[in-house]
Amino acid sequence: MKKPILPKAHAATMRSLSAIEKVLHIEAVGGIVLFVVAIIALIWANSSLANSYHALWHTPVGISFGSFTFSQSLHFWINDALMTVFFLVVGMEIRKEIHDGALSNFRLATLPIAAAIGGVVTPAIIYLALNHAPIQQQGWAVPTATDIAFAVGALALLGKSIPTNIRVFLLALAIIDDIVAVLIIAFFYSGGLDINGLFVGVFGIFLVLLFQWLGLRSAYAYIIPGAILWIGLLMTGAHPTLAGVVLGLMTPVVATISKEKYVETVTNAINTIKTTDQNGKLTVSYNELHKVQRELLPPVTRVNMALHPWVTYGVMPLFALANAGITIDSLDLSATSAQHIMYGVIGALVLGKPIGILLSCFIVVKLGICHLPKGVTWNGILLAGLLAGIGFTMSIFIATLAFTDETLLGAAKAGVLLASLVSIIIGLSWGYFLKKRLERNPLAN
Repeated sequence: MKKPILPKAHAATMRSLSAIEKVLHIEAVGGIVLFVVAIIALIWANSSLANSYHALWHTPVGISFGSFTFSQSLHFWINDALMTVFFLVVGMEIRKEIHDGALSNFRLATLPIAAAIGGVVTPAIIYLALNHAPIQQQGWAVPTATDIAFAVGALALLGKSIPTNIRVFLLALAIIDDIVAVLIIAFFYSGGLDINGLFVGVFGIFLVLLFQWLGLRSAYAYIIPGAILWIGLLMTGAHPTLAGVVLGLMTPVVATISKEKYVETVTNAINTIKTTDQNGKLTVSYNELHKVQRELLPPVTRVNMALHPWVTYGVMPLFALANAGITIDSLDLSATSAQHIMYGVIGALVLGKPIGILLSCFIVVKLGICHLPKGVTWNGILLAGLLAGIGFTMSIFIATLAFTDETLLGAAKAGVLLASLVSIIIGLSWGYFLKKRLERNPLAN
């Protein structure tokens, strides 16, 4: 009996769900890795080896070429250079979602967009309500971000009894949250633009477009244009990690060969393998198979799949190790400003995120603009809102841009870490209650 052919829409849905499950798996394990690394950083920074922890990140690392020398601290290379790869993955995920994901259809995207806006505006209002001095108000965006890896990782701990659409909603919400965070960094945490750097950055973008027009498909070919764009943004005063977002958004979303060409090449290669014993022809056939297999996937998918594990298990843990190590003894909360910053961040993430997300979703649904996805109820939206209070990576990153004063930066980081911990505990507690309820009565969701 022949296997029935799936309708195109159903097949596309199955492929999308498969890709989402893979991303969720990576993010889930990555969240656990991030948690472990953060604990290591805190222990290290508060042990007898605390001096070595801080000295390590201030170690100068430079590049020399002839008379040219560029030297910065190891902390700079992690936060301003290595994190560009993180933002490249973010940019490619946004590009994919715009092309054929949660952001490709307005009605489909309305709910997570509304949730993300509510989850940004409400925390900012709560933070600003507790911080009135201009220097404190610089941190208004710290509690507006959600850490995808941590949030999805925490949700994965609840098991498969939590409906898949809740996971998809949280993932879409976190991706849109990243878009907002990128825009905030670009418009609020970048210095005045240097016109010379702007020309350098535009030249980097021109090279990317030229290479794409010439048909260069290897990702390695774009390292030099990407580096030129990074240097240009650094010169302009904008944060150089935004180069990653720009490159991600420019990554092609269409495969370089058609499915028909793929089938033809594979068929010819298989026939050659069946009918010849010549090693030369076998090698050519193998190379052709490898080439078309690679090119069947759109570059935005292929590069993202290649980089995602490195970012999740390498870049983000290294960032956490370099930035989560707060020395408790040096944490100075005697100043009212530091206290307000820490309490503002905690209140904004723990309360502002779920309140903003739940309220904004309620408004757009009641107005009839959109509806809740199948299998998602207000209990599920609340669960996503509680877990969205886990700020960590992006929140700490924004804190390093918002505060140059070590006392205020330490207070902001402490607020992010405590808020993330509280959000995990409350979110998992609510999720466990919801899980048990669903196990007793699947229709109770």
